[in-house]
Amino acid sequence: MKTFLVAVITMSTPVWAQQGGIIEPVPQINVSAHGEVKVVPDRASLQISVQTKAVTAAAAASENARKQKAVIDALRALGIPANDIATTNYNVYPEQRYEPNREPVVVGYNVTNTLTVDVKAVAMVGPAIDASLAKGANMITSLQFYAANTEAARQEGIAQAVRKARADADVAARAAGGTIGGLLEVSIGAYFPPPPRPIEMRMRGVAASAQADTPISAGEQAVGVDVNTRWRFLPGVR
Repeated sequence: MKTFLVAVITMSTPVWAQQGGIIEPVPQINVSAHGEVKVVPDRASLQISVQTKAVTAAAAASENARKQKAVIDALRALGIPANDIATTNYNVYPEQRYEPNREPVVVGYNVTNTLTVDVKAVAMVGPAIDASLAKGANMITSLQFYAANTEAARQEGIAQAVRKARADADVAARAAGGTIGGLLEVSIGAYFPPPPRPIEMRMRGVAASAQADTPISAGEQAVGVDVNTRWRFLPGVR
């Protein structure tokens, strides 16, 4: 799917002669156009956490380490390289009981270990989630889709924006009683790849036995490019 936004402004710019004087201004039409091309994300970033609780911090950490290692092993077994699996958060904090007019009492410790997994194939996102939950992960807190290579879409957006600018310059010239004589200048605006598309995802304490295969749909992202063009206007020519 392709979307275009166009703004048209007509103006005249004086042309300087080589002798240093100003000759008759060259009428011009300036057109700005926006080209937008949809791409299907082919990669994803996934955050997977293991949260454990025990009476002591050491016991909670030990149990957490055992489960998180099993999660990592399961992800590796799916073919996800080790350098695409990174620990991005590790948190140990006490759980306290509060009673009126008394100091808080520590009743246990919580340990949370979070992995960020770069999944190079969208089709593997569901299996990665399922395998992680089956091995002890109990928090899936983030899922973002992104496109790894948008260069072809960017170039298509440029071409379409320029064609759209040409078409609208033609319309403006005819409405003004003339035609366009040719392109004087085209500039391409800065391009920024579409940001990762976050998916609201909160899975906590889900029993692995209750899980069916997790369906995942990446949807689409927009790659947009702006161009500015200047066209010579020839009055009275139809």
